[in-house]
Amino acid sequence: MNKVVLITGATSGIGLACAKKFAANGDRLILTGRNEHRLNEIRKALTESACGNINEETDAKHTEVLTLAFDVRDREKAAKYIQELPAEWQQIDVLVNNAGLALGLEPEYEGNPDDWETMIDTNIKGLLTMTRLVVPGMVERNRGHIINVGSVAGDAAYAGGNVYCATKAAVKALSDGLRIDVANTAIRVTNLKPGLVETNFSNIRFHGDKDRAATVYKGIKPLTGDDIADVAVFAANAPEHVQKAEVLILATHQASGSVIVRK
Repeated sequence: MNKVVLITGATSGIGLACAKKFAANGDRLILTGRNEHRLNEIRKALTESACGNINEETDAKHTEVLTLAFDVRDREKAAKYIQELPAEWQQIDVLVNNAGLALGLEPEYEGNPDDWETMIDTNIKGLLTMTRLVVPGMVERNRGHIINVGSVAGDAAYAGGNVYCATKAAVKALSDGLRIDVANTAIRVTNLKPGLVETNFSNIRFHGDKDRAATVYKGIKPLTGDDIADVAVFAANAPEHVQKAEVLILATHQASGSVIVRK
């Protein structure tokens, strides 16, 4: 209760769901994202308990929310915002490295190098930037929790997933490595590995082609952002001696990253 929770990519999908769930848990939120207008809408809704304005209801009441509009790919701007946090927000208890995306589903030999760069810069380097900026303070205070939003795609590649799968495999390796690095402290590291989650993810992957995005979830009831956020809050509220190191979350009819039974 009353932890300071920083969530990247908090304007939609899993990030927004995490914001609402941690708010309902009584925590104070630092929300980051690229869309300043959207961040302000979410802050207003959460602080006024008027969450009908952000699509879904929440139990949050008068949550304290600080919003920071920047792209995690912009290391200098990220550093500026984190280093200039007001004193009452500087002791971050939970870092949710959620910002991430997939672009394209072409064979590797036909992929778009610009898409590759965006995925690598966001999913890997953005996560590293936020970890580097926030975790030293946790180490100094000997407390904290890093929750990285990985993917089942990090366990095994699927057709067309190539670079995206590689970035999520990197998230797994970075989570495991960080867990080793902080094992001499009271800091915990969790890697969440969702399967099919119905968010704006596929719409972004297919560059706004909504019809193609809709086929991803055809014939199966996918997970929601709330399903993943529930696990994030559960992990963050485990007893201090318990570390939910890695959690795989799949829809009932999804057996792995590539095995999905559609009905």
